[in-house]
Amino acid sequence: MEKIKEKVKVTRNFQVTIPSTIRNKIDLKEGDIVEITLNGEEIIIRKSITERPRIRLGRKLTLRDIELAIERGEGDESSG
Repeated sequence: MEKIKEKVKVTRNFQVTIPSTIRNKIDLKEGDIVEITLNGEEIIIRKSITERPRIRLGRKLTLRDIELAIERGEGDESSG
C-alpha cells in the first residue's frame, strides 16, 4: 500500500482538512462517515464502510415524512 504523508493545520475549532490527494485516493465524498481511532500518540482517520440507513418511499420526502419515520424507528437495523 502506497504511503502518503501530508501536514495539515488544526483550526481554532479543532478541525482539520483532509488533503485532496488523500480524499481522492480513498474516494472520500462530502457526507461520508469517517472513524477516528487513538492509538497511543497516533490518530487514525479511516473511511467508514458502514452505510447509513436509507428510507425509500418512492417520492420526495417532506419534513413531516422524516419526523414520522424517525418516530417509527424506520431504517434502524438494531430495532428489528
